[in-house]
Amino acid sequence: MALQDLTPQLRTRLSRMERAVGWFVILATAMLVFGFGYYIFQLAQRKGWFTPKFKYQTGLNNAAGLKPGQPVKLMGNDVGEITAIVPNQPDAFFGMTVYFTVLKPHYGYVWDDSKVKVSSDFLGNRFLEITKGAAGVPTVAEDTNKAPQAMLRWEVARDARKKVIADLHAASPDLARTNGAGFDWMVMDQLKRLAQSEPKRFYTNLTEVYWINPEESPALNERLERVANQIEQALPTILNLTNQLATVLSNSAVLTANLNDVALHARPAVSNLALFSAQLNRPGALGELLLPTNLNTRLDAVLGDADLALLSANTNLETLDLTLIHLADLTSNLNHQVQMNSNILGGISTMVVDTDDLVQGLKRHWLLRSAFKKPKTNKPPEKVTSPKM
Repeated sequence: MALQDLTPQLRTRLSRMERAVGWFVILATAMLVFGFGYYIFQLAQRKGWFTPKFKYQTGLNNAAGLKPGQPVKLMGNDVGEITAIVPNQPDAFFGMTVYFTVLKPHYGYVWDDSKVKVSSDFLGNRFLEITKGAAGVPTVAEDTNKAPQAMLRWEVARDARKKVIADLHAASPDLARTNGAGFDWMVMDQLKRLAQSEPKRFYTNLTEVYWINPEESPALNERLERVANQIEQALPTILNLTNQLATVLSNSAVLTANLNDVALHARPAVSNLALFSAQLNRPGALGELLLPTNLNTRLDAVLGDADLALLSANTNLETLDLTLIHLADLTSNLNHQVQMNSNILGGISTMVVDTDDLVQGLKRHWLLRSAFKKPKTNKPPEKVTSPKM
């Protein structure tokens, strides 16, 4: 049906509908454009498209797990991203050169003594992490309004640091030997003074790329592989230890069973010991047990007899003492008599000789001769002489 064939009322309604659809399409398009623009703005903010960024580089021998676009972390926060990974010459010390950027204002924590290390999370994802500077000069110089002005020349900063450290070692060997925080502050102070006194020597334009020394660490999967290899090497020892532990447990079970048998056999002894201990619950029980009543009585009797024997021996000793005293007096008197009468020994000798003559005369007297007869014995055999040959 042609539009001219419609009634005026239908044409009016159709025109209103067309205008409403047109406004809806225009509004939807505007919202779509606004949403897309907001997404682009947020992406630019997140990527730092509107934030000043500064270029850095480092060297690695293993760039596995790293790729352009990955974030660069500083103190746990994302401060930039990797821009490129370029292989070096075959004779170069590092196999790969990694380029990355750091956004404002995080570059203020990156000093000439900062390091770049390759870290990894628990899942094995590797990323670059910059360590905060401790004793040095900032890699980007700023004016009084905190606006970036120039980039540090890393070769000049490296040579200046070596010279400052050597001079401090020569000037303060004791402090340098400790290598503590005080020494780091002295190095930083000297470097800052040199950078401020010779800014054109230390700093260049902002388009230069600053080199940061790497501190490469193995990936988590490599460390896990090392741990697995160590476990694999130690597994035979662990199994041997497990077998020994099983043997010990088996021996412990046997020992426990033997102890159970010993306990069963020792139960009567324990009961007797309990009865014995129960008899010792009153004073003097141990003495009565060691010395029974009958033994005590017998011991008293024996001690009494011994006492009487000792008393009798004492009396006998006293009597013997008196006898010895009398004998001593007798011998003393005899000695005195002998000393007083020197002829008494001659008289005694004469008396002994006369007594001997008297006895010999009695032996020869016919009446007493038989009392002194010698016993008859067999006559000894005559000596036999052998005939001469």
